Amino acid sequence: MSTFLWVIVPYLTLATFVVGHVWRYRYDKFGWTTRSSQLYEDRLLRIGSPLFHFGMLGVVAGHVIGLVIPKVATDALGISAHTYHVVALAGGIPAGLAAVAGLVILVYRRRTTGPVFSATTLNDKVMYLFLGLVMVLGIWNTIAGSLLRFGGEYDYREGVSVWWRSIFTFAPEPELMAAAPLGFQLHALTAMILFAMWPFTRLVHVFSAPIGYLTRPYLVYRSRDSRPGRGTGSRAPRRGWDKPELTRR
Repeated sequence: MSTFLWVIVPYLTLATFVVGHVWRYRYDKFGWTTRSSQLYEDRLLRIGSPLFHFGMLGVVAGHVIGLVIPKVATDALGISAHTYHVVALAGGIPAGLAAVAGLVILVYRRRTTGPVFSATTLNDKVMYLFLGLVMVLGIWNTIAGSLLRFGGEYDYREGVSVWWRSIFTFAPEPELMAAAPLGFQLHALTAMILFAMWPFTRLVHVFSAPIGYLTRPYLVYRSRDSRPGRGTGSRAPRRGWDKPELTRR
């Protein structure tokens, strides 16, 4: 069971994630979208979307630092375990709470706004469920393991992180994950399910971020109003209708 959960399942997840995105891009380009519902409602969207997306940026950054950068590297830079721990908590907990709050607002909006709810598919509901589970379990592990010390002190950088890197070096160490607390195991399992689902959900829009907007040239708009200070055009603006003319008729 340990080999199945922490060796076979991770590689199945990676294969599904990569092949699924290739398939989706080749055969469903028109479906590669977030299916935006901003036209239906934007008040809650303006609050929930920035909270969720900026919170997730912090969460992803924290995972990259915690999983990719080995402990020996931070030790070599003179970063003590206590300093690392404090920085991780100070950045991770606010980012996680912001992301969860944003997700709650977005789900509430999707459930209570008629047209948005009508546009919500079963695929969306399952995706939101696992996304929420992954986020809640991650925050729970941080609070319970780092602040409350439930189950004793556990350094994930010597267990979960090493196991995660071993998957990509094709030298898996399942015993490290098998020895991790239950909360970390559940977090990893739900995350793998979410990543296996990723190519077939609206989450594909993550790989279509409009980075080109940062470097594209400005668009120049010119007014057709010829009055001083109201544009550079020479043609007088045309009225959509003429009230006196309509009155004469």
